[in-house]
Amino acid sequence: MADLKAIAENLIKGKAPEVKRLVDEALKAGVGAGKILDEGLIAGMNVVGDKFKKNEFYVPEVLIAARAMNQAMEVLAPALKKAGVKPIGKVAIGTVKGDLHDIGKNLVSMMLKGAGFEVVDLGIDVAPEKFLQAAKDGCKLIALSALLTTTMPQMRSVIQALKDAGVKTPVIIGGAPVTQSYADEIGAAGYAPDAASAVDVAKKLTAA
Repeated sequence: MADLKAIAENLIKGKAPEVKRLVDEALKAGVGAGKILDEGLIAGMNVVGDKFKKNEFYVPEVLIAARAMNQAMEVLAPALKKAGVKPIGKVAIGTVKGDLHDIGKNLVSMMLKGAGFEVVDLGIDVAPEKFLQAAKDGCKLIALSALLTTTMPQMRSVIQALKDAGVKTPVIIGGAPVTQSYADEIGAAGYAPDAASAVDVAKKLTAA
């Protein structure tokens, strides 16, 4: 029997070739793609997120684990599609206009993928219109990152652009200078202090 626990354990350690091999073996053994995703990959990434929150893991460990997850998904994605397994939600993420930082955004993006979301990465220096378009194109959640106090007002501009267009897609914000009180002030639906918390907030908002 394929060892889903071994998939999770190797993922936590960031052993990409091993994770890929075990996923391939599990598929060949007839284990359902959804089961491999939930009990192997997502289970492993949940532990990574938890360790990250508790400061037992730092950014490099998370990135290595996420890379293992991405490589495993290359093997698993066709099987998931064939089995009709749907992502838990579609999220558009980007760093706001005028801001060129992307490490935090990339981390959140990887953690969201690791939790079973479909992620549309809009990149850096993203204008409000692009976020609005992503919402119109079916993204159920918009995630905004800003690393500079000078670019934070762009988050308000995105929320205003959505409001003006009558689009009710919830917006989650984060980044070093961003706070919960700022999220409340500009009318963001959620705020996350770190990548692991972003996943929790995203799950809550998409479930709602």
